Amino acid sequence: MLEAANGLEIGRDLTRANTLALPSVAERFWRARSEQDVMHGLRLANEHDWPLTVLGGGSNLLLPPHIAGLTLCPDLDGLSFRAAAGDRVDVEVGAGVVWHTLVEACVERELWGLENLALIPGLAGAAPIQNIGAYGVELGDVLEWVELIDRRDGRRRRLGRDECGLGYRDSVFKRELANRVVITRLGLGLSWRPRPRLDYGALDQRVPPSPSARDVFEAVCAIRREKLPDPVALPNAGSFFKNPVVSRQRADMLAAMHPDMPRYPQPNGDVKLAAAWLIEQCGLKSCRDGAFGVHDRQALVLVHFGGGTLDELLAFADRVAGAVRARFDIALEREPRQAGEPASG
Repeated sequence: MLEAANGLEIGRDLTRANTLALPSVAERFWRARSEQDVMHGLRLANEHDWPLTVLGGGSNLLLPPHIAGLTLCPDLDGLSFRAAAGDRVDVEVGAGVVWHTLVEACVERELWGLENLALIPGLAGAAPIQNIGAYGVELGDVLEWVELIDRRDGRRRRLGRDECGLGYRDSVFKRELANRVVITRLGLGLSWRPRPRLDYGALDQRVPPSPSARDVFEAVCAIRREKLPDPVALPNAGSFFKNPVVSRQRADMLAAMHPDMPRYPQPNGDVKLAAAWLIEQCGLKSCRDGAFGVHDRQALVLVHFGGGTLDELLAFADRVAGAVRARFDIALEREPRQAGEPASG
């Protein structure tokens, strides 16, 4: 049902708007195609005292069966490239641009910096929230600024990279600014100069000597398609758990008991462990409980076979995390955010 007077949709079905295909209905839905649309949606929510949920591509957000208030979708397009000093190219991208479309556009122009982040689902506006990363590269490696609109007063702001508080799958948008802003645009700094990052996983074995950005891009796409299910065919939210980071002493103790345990030293001396390996060691790879299961090729991915609810998914995820905690005394942290959750800091 559509209120023609202001374009506000009532009772919008969001089941197809989240990659886990969790059944969900928005009480009210507002698609913003410009910054003015965003501000109008914010005014509507503020004037009527409606709870506000911001929904992008739905690839990293867990939706409840009913979302009260207003669900705002910032569908802002736009993609531009500008040569800067030296080999640098400045890229500006709207929050509503599909992330993989952005990566492919950069690779087509032989720009370096995003090729390792190919095929990550979702929209560009969500990328800083999670500080998305893959194959040894994070968004923070190329992010220059984030433009946003404050939910409370409609004020437009631009945050530099350092102000975004980026960390491993973390940012200020998940802490101090959680549920307080709407991201509208990103600025990235890429390069004409080849700078392949091939030191993660088996990526270096999948590309020719002196690879192009296209070579790395295609290798990443091939690896991801081999390991990860297509959300259209088998609903999922990608990696459901973060890779845990532990102290070096803790990692050494675990490695003494499990010599084949993958581990990745971090610049600060801590060690990142592979959550997928931990889950596999608990015998949970390809296990299924009702509508949900662990993917048979990538244990970090929880999949939805259909007919399940958010509560059932969270119960299944708790079972997986509980098994890892019981065997390794390591707590797995959920990666997707849940709509309506309070800020974590």
